[in-house]
Order: sequence, then C-alpha cells, then structure tokens
Amino acid sequence: MTNERKQKVEAVLNNRQTNLTIVLEDVQDPRNVTAVMRTADAVGIQDIYVINTGRPNIKKFGYKSGSSAGKWVTLHQFTDTESCFEALRQRFDTILTTHLSSDAIDLYSIDFTQSVALVFGNEQEGVSEKARALADGNFIIPQVGMVQSLNISVACAVSIYEAYRQKKQAGHYNQSTMPAEQFNLLKEQWGLE
Repeated sequence: MTNERKQKVEAVLNNRQTNLTIVLEDVQDPRNVTAVMRTADAVGIQDIYVINTGRPNIKKFGYKSGSSAGKWVTLHQFTDTESCFEALRQRFDTILTTHLSSDAIDLYSIDFTQSVALVFGNEQEGVSEKARALADGNFIIPQVGMVQSLNISVACAVSIYEAYRQKKQAGHYNQSTMPAEQFNLLKEQWGLE
C-alpha cells in the first residue's frame, strides 16, 4: 500500500461519525441498499443497520454502483426489529423513523450534533408500526410536490447530507470520535496493519 493510500485510509477513519447511523427496515431492492451504503461512506457513517424480517440475512450486496462501498462500511443485520432496536439503544440517544404523521418533525429540526439513528422503511410500506412504536419519534423531509415520498436511497441521502452539514459546521469532522479498538480493527480489515 502506498503512503498516499495509507494517509487516505487514516483520514477516512478519522472522519467517521460514530454518533450517526442509518437503519434500513425490510428494504427489498438490494440496489437501494448499496446506494445507501455508498452515500453513508461519503458522509462518514461507518455502521449501517439492516433489518430483514421474514427472510435470511443477505450475504453480499453486490450491484455495481454501490457494491464497492460495502467493503468500507460495517453492516449489522437483524432478522427482527426488537433486537435491532436493543442494539441501537446501546449506542444512540435518539431513534427517529421516516413517517408522514401529524407528530412528525421536520428534517431540519433534528439536532444532528447529538447521537441519532435514522430509520428508513421499505419501498412499498415504509417503516413498520413496530419500528415506529419503538422509536422516539418520526421525521419528514419537507416537500412541495404532489408526491409525498422519495425513493428510499434519495430520502436517505437528503437526510444524511443535512446531518453532514450540521456536523461539519459544529466541527465534528475535525477530530476522531471512533474508539481505538474499532479504529485499529478497521485499519487491519482495510489492509493498513
């Protein structure tokens, strides 16, 4: 590995935001998952949680546009919503689902300088009632068109780029927040050690 590549890997790890994550619940199209992985990597999200109820975990998400991002992010897969939320509660202070409801807050009202997990549902049904009941609340992406929703990967990108904007402005990308054990493990997995 060249020195430039080593420096790039260390810079990427130093910019990972350990207090922000994405949860994908029963997303059916693997291309949406790989697109989300690619966007997550771009803004410094290391851990992505995937819930697949009623089907086994997917061994490899392998579509061209996003499959390369799969080696740079860590997927945590669950076959039930409850165990995923238990794991999220150990690491994140606030869990919000994307859901159009009267109590939903605007995306731009979320304080992304805090510890936040964002839950996105599948392409047809959205986030399940179970996930909404386990979450701390709902959020919406403001829209002025006739259609009330965005594609899952687009909704995720819009949301986490708002998180990126807030975190960048707050200086979160100026210092590493990743625990040393995770940092060293990823360096090894990525071929630096």
